[in-house]
Amino acid sequence: MSAHESMEHAEHAEHASGSNKKIALLIAVLALFLAISETLGKGAQTESISKNVEAANLWAFFQAKSIRRTVVLTASEQGKLTLGATADDAQRAAVQKQVDDWTKTAARYRSEPETGEGTEQLAEKAKHAEHQRDEATAKYHHFELASAAFQIGIVLASATIITGMIALAYVGGVLTLAGLIMTALGLWWPHLVHLH
Repeated sequence: MSAHESMEHAEHAEHASGSNKKIALLIAVLALFLAISETLGKGAQTESISKNVEAANLWAFFQAKSIRRTVVLTASEQGKLTLGATADDAQRAAVQKQVDDWTKTAARYRSEPETGEGTEQLAEKAKHAEHQRDEATAKYHHFELASAAFQIGIVLASATIITGMIALAYVGGVLTLAGLIMTALGLWWPHLVHLH
């Protein structure tokens, strides 16, 4: 091998080495973004599950209160019927007092702002929890797509080192951009693009 061929070979190796360093840097950046999107995705998934459980519990409590309210209202109506058939004043007063108590209890079951446990307040809390669940689920879907883009980008960038096809690194770069866009959408605008 002549000195000239040796120099060309060394220049080619140096060029390939510089190119491989850039690809390695791209892979490292993709791995960093992948770790971030995976962490954000797990957090969103956990929040989604948590808010789903919270909403289900609130709706169950709402149903229990609604059933109690219906029972008390039924008893109150029955008491009103008894009131009409009662001639004794003392008994009428006792039945009227009981009907009034049942009516107050039914009203309290419907709205209890002090404790937040009336059916109106429970329904509002449950709807809020459902909204938070839907928000977290939308974020999760974006982060999952971002993670997929980063993973595929890593594979393509790695294949660039093996095959020497720089086009694969460019596609990996485009996927990095796509993953960053999906991550940004998940963080700030999860309902901008409907994914499920």
